[in-house]
Amino acid sequence: MTDMPGFNDPVEDFAQLDASDALQVAQGSARDMRKLLNIAAAMATVAALYFGKEVLVPITLAVILSFVLSPIVNALQKLRLPRAPAAVLAVIATLATFGLVGTLIGSQAAALSSDAPQYVRTIEGKIQNIQGYAVLKLAALTKASGTGVRSGNPPRIGESVGQLTGRQPAKADAQGARRPVPVEIQAAPPTPTEIAGRVLSPVVGPLETAFIVLVVAIFILIQREDLRDRVIRLFGSADLHRTTIALDDAGQRLSKYFLSQFVVNTSFGVVIGVGLWLIGIPSPAMWGILAGLLRFVPYIGSFMAALAPMALAAAISPGWEMTVFVALLFLGVDMLTGYVVEPLLYGHSTGLSPISVIVAAIFWAWLWGPVGLILSTPLTLCFVVLGRHIKAFEFFDVLLGDRPALTPVETFYQRILADNADDALAQAENMLGDRPLDEYYDTVIVQSLRMAAQDMARGTIDRARAAKLTRLMLSVIEDLRLFQGDSGAGSTLPRQALKPGRIVCVSGRGPFDGALTKMFVQLLEGAGLEVRVVAYEQVARESIAALEPDGLAAIALIGLNPAGATAPIRHLARRLRMHAPQSRIVVGLWNEQSPDLDDPEWKRSIGADEYIVSLRQGTERLLASPDDKTIFAPGIPAPARHSLIVPQGATT
Repeated sequence: MTDMPGFNDPVEDFAQLDASDALQVAQGSARDMRKLLNIAAAMATVAALYFGKEVLVPITLAVILSFVLSPIVNALQKLRLPRAPAAVLAVIATLATFGLVGTLIGSQAAALSSDAPQYVRTIEGKIQNIQGYAVLKLAALTKASGTGVRSGNPPRIGESVGQLTGRQPAKADAQGARRPVPVEIQAAPPTPTEIAGRVLSPVVGPLETAFIVLVVAIFILIQREDLRDRVIRLFGSADLHRTTIALDDAGQRLSKYFLSQFVVNTSFGVVIGVGLWLIGIPSPAMWGILAGLLRFVPYIGSFMAALAPMALAAAISPGWEMTVFVALLFLGVDMLTGYVVEPLLYGHSTGLSPISVIVAAIFWAWLWGPVGLILSTPLTLCFVVLGRHIKAFEFFDVLLGDRPALTPVETFYQRILADNADDALAQAENMLGDRPLDEYYDTVIVQSLRMAAQDMARGTIDRARAAKLTRLMLSVIEDLRLFQGDSGAGSTLPRQALKPGRIVCVSGRGPFDGALTKMFVQLLEGAGLEVRVVAYEQVARESIAALEPDGLAAIALIGLNPAGATAPIRHLARRLRMHAPQSRIVVGLWNEQSPDLDDPEWKRSIGADEYIVSLRQGTERLLASPDDKTIFAPGIPAPARHSLIVPQGATT
């Protein structure tokens, strides 16, 4: 085959591809395929939930009911009652409770119906008053527009409408006019079977669902341990510890949620019933029970419960004062319950964010209707617990949970990247309420500096962007100077332990070393030490002579040192040792993953007195007397004059 100029054989071109490029392409294709499969699986799951709701809704209700009745079954078992009779007895007790509630509501409704004719007359009078008021207003408007309506007695509705529209009511037929003969078609009287079918057809479906729910709930309660083992085998038999924790967490959260809901809604119904009794509404017990039951419906339950008492108040009272009192009662009790009682009782126990509760209610109501609206919170809670303990479902916890989506380090770095120093400062002030300043520096800002250094090493940010990030961090650090009195480092040390003399901090050459040095100097000055900052260029070979060694208590080398890039520090430490032999030299190895931390020979070759990996540790060591007993890492022999300082909780 003859090669054409400027063209190559495609086979040869493919063979010349770098192996790493081919691997990256394959990995990218695999990731895209996984995303497509996840999207397809999610769509298939939603479709299955929608089209299978006739089967899934009773099963879900049975599972929820089993969580509610499980404490009762456990209590009966403690009384030496076997599990099967205990489960059946718990279900029977539940049915009896609902029966008593239904009987009470029925008796109250029957007593209320006896006064219905009087209420109808009151409502008709109010409707006539409203109609008359509307007609008078309409007549006044038409008179003002020039149509004209005679004064005197208020016209009736038909006459007023005729005057406005120009049409007169149809007059009666003339005498002698021939009227049509009415013809009536009467259907055959219904049979008893048809009557029974009409009466029972609306309740057959709910009764069937209730029967299925009760039967399935009984079997779930009886076979609870066996079902638990099967769920563990299905979701995580390879990690029994994590799966067991997930199931226990879900059970505890659901049980606490249902118990809290029961207590809150029962109290809501009692307060509403007492308030309606004081206002004078008939059958207050019935309305209180209905209010407590309807409040299990999220968001709209309280408003639904208020409609009937408000209508009844309008029916029994000639005026509107009683209706207003009922509306204010429901509004006040609902706001008190929602904004005070519920946050105090179980505001953060469910682990759901407020927006996730709203979105879940919309989603499940669209999927399963009113039943889905009632079950939206417990179902969403199960998904959040699943995502909190199983890695594959972690996105549920991120999207729906109440835990912060980003760590404090990621949050601070993101605010700095977004040029939002005010939010970064606000986050710092919130966190400094329960921790000292040096701990916040070490756990948040230093880690953010490392993330910025890693982004710069990858080429994500350039030097100009890095300089801007440094300026923002320096402004935040300067504003946090007010909190340095809360720093735990050195604040508990006696003043006589402070070594006299100056301390020199040599800042590294990296773009973020200035911010790190700023924090260290701020902590030292807050402890009462005299500190001077020296740039890296000022201790170079040609300019180190300008550094006056007399009176120097210590020299600290501060900089973010990436792993494998500590050679400049080694040369600088040796140079400073030769220039100021009487000063303590402290080297900061802020990268705890540096292999040099595990190399005692490397530490001896540098010639420094101490090695620190945190600002708090460095501040404490410079505040302490140099004659203090040195802390050595396990397995590393102490050198003749140098020491290795290891922070609490760190291993070397």
